[in-house]
Amino acid sequence: MHGPLSPYRWVVLALATSAQVGGCFLVQGLGALGPALQAAFGLDAAEVGLAMSAAQTTPIVGFIVAGMLLDHFSERLIVGLGATMVAAALAVAGRGETYADILFWLFVASIGYCTVQPGGGKVVAAWFPADARGFALGVRQAGLPLGAALGALLLPVAAERHGWRAAFDLGALAALGSGLLFAFLYRSPPEPLPERHRKTELWRSRLQELAPRLPPIALPGVTLVSVQFCITVYLPLDLRDRFDIPVEAGVRLLFLAQFFGALGRVALAAWSDRSRRGREFTLVMSMAAILVGLAALIAAPGAPLWAVALIAAWLGFFGYGWFGPWIALVAEAAPRGAVGLMIGVALAINQIVVVLTPPAFGALRDATGTYVFGWWLVAIAAVAAFLWISRRLAAGA
Repeated sequence: MHGPLSPYRWVVLALATSAQVGGCFLVQGLGALGPALQAAFGLDAAEVGLAMSAAQTTPIVGFIVAGMLLDHFSERLIVGLGATMVAAALAVAGRGETYADILFWLFVASIGYCTVQPGGGKVVAAWFPADARGFALGVRQAGLPLGAALGALLLPVAAERHGWRAAFDLGALAALGSGLLFAFLYRSPPEPLPERHRKTELWRSRLQELAPRLPPIALPGVTLVSVQFCITVYLPLDLRDRFDIPVEAGVRLLFLAQFFGALGRVALAAWSDRSRRGREFTLVMSMAAILVGLAALIAAPGAPLWAVALIAAWLGFFGYGWFGPWIALVAEAAPRGAVGLMIGVALAINQIVVVLTPPAFGALRDATGTYVFGWWLVAIAAVAAFLWISRRLAAGA
């Protein structure tokens, strides 16, 4: 049996997920390395955020370009070359002598990383039928918090035992191994994908066709991704500064948040497959849960460790898990023949916030001496998005 019901679709899902895990292992695990880099280079909070920004800058444009390429060329080639570039750049970054060297090579790594997100999303969407697509994309997208969780678990250990350079080497090996595995084992659906062969349409025309479909997707995306990356970069540092929780314990709590985030991406995406009220309803419920978690985090200093762990798990489940139903919504909103481009454009919009939020969040902490004001700002943005999407749902939009 071939096509969307072929058993091979599970192999595709495993390959796409492993490529996501490997590509995200260090790029998304930088938050766990933040304390080590802070100690090695004497960084303030804003400079710690710059590391995440450097690793996420290129995708603002690169996701769109990668989406276009994926609609016309082999996913194996695009994703394989991208993963190899990530690995090479991380290996060189680990040889850097200054923090500026690291930032530059993280920027280079971000060029290769552009292919992993839209590439994996596109191949999973192609191999799974609509009634299982949200679940499959949720599993695949769980690779991001899972990779970050593994990074939070292993990178600080490597840095403590062998220095921060060893952590970068480990990240390079993870990206290379998972990328080459995808490149060698992935096979396209036997039926030619129409989007790969419709070269007569201009990319500008496709972008114009996407434009009216983007606003209902972009607002929840940029709002929720800001929460996600503030947690990724600053949770251990905030727990150290406001809660007097040692960095080692804070990193373990970040691992807990990211592990539950991986579970959330699968569970929320599967729920969105079966929800009679659609995927947007799942996003609204995720936003409400995130607001509860942020309120608890703001008010929690002095709480016992078990309560802080519960808050971290809650924020992880919903603060990362929202992406599962959201990426399925993106894929299904795409016009025929432009799934890769639609995913690329939506991710690129998110990426602007990913680049700007961490250093801005850190700069606000440097100016005020606390992370509380940053958490309040992302919570206010989440309230605005929650109210807007709730109104759309109530109006039956």
